Amino acid sequence: MTLAIILVIAAVLALLLILRITISRGLQVSTDRSLAAQLQPIDVHAFRNLVDPAEDAYLRRRLPPAEFRTVQRQRLLATAVYVKTANRNAAILIRMGQEALASNNVHTAEAARQLVENAVLLRQNATIAMLKIYVALAWPHASLGSTPVVQRYERLNISAMLLGRLQTPSSPVRIAATS
Repeated sequence: MTLAIILVIAAVLALLLILRITISRGLQVSTDRSLAAQLQPIDVHAFRNLVDPAEDAYLRRRLPPAEFRTVQRQRLLATAVYVKTANRNAAILIRMGQEALASNNVHTAEAARQLVENAVLLRQNATIAMLKIYVALAWPHASLGSTPVVQRYERLNISAMLLGRLQTPSSPVRIAATS
């Protein structure tokens, strides 16, 4: 029994390590283009719909169990794409915010500080959400809980737009697609 517990703990730790390495390598930002040009806007409305527990409950009630598992896995994979994109955008915005922290303008420096804080929190939430997504892929009845990523992403969008307006009023920074 003790050996089984140790093996499970070791497997979970190995999974976390692999997940961390995969995410960090996938989020490396090239310096060829401007940082703002590397941002990929996300359809927040569609993202929110994917992680909505009410939508999940509706599908669970309406679909046969086998079909629900198939649909749920597809939804989880789509959610993973959104979370990875949000995480990558947050990494880019951290770099943008760090560059703006050196500004002589007090308002710009404060907006940059808020942007960096929000982006760091989003990256933490995204890492946890990816782990939950992978667990839910293995066990479709596990709860997803990616709602904090959507909420944090919306806050990050507001911070990014504020900093963008302060730095370059003619070209705002957008990380959320408008519907």
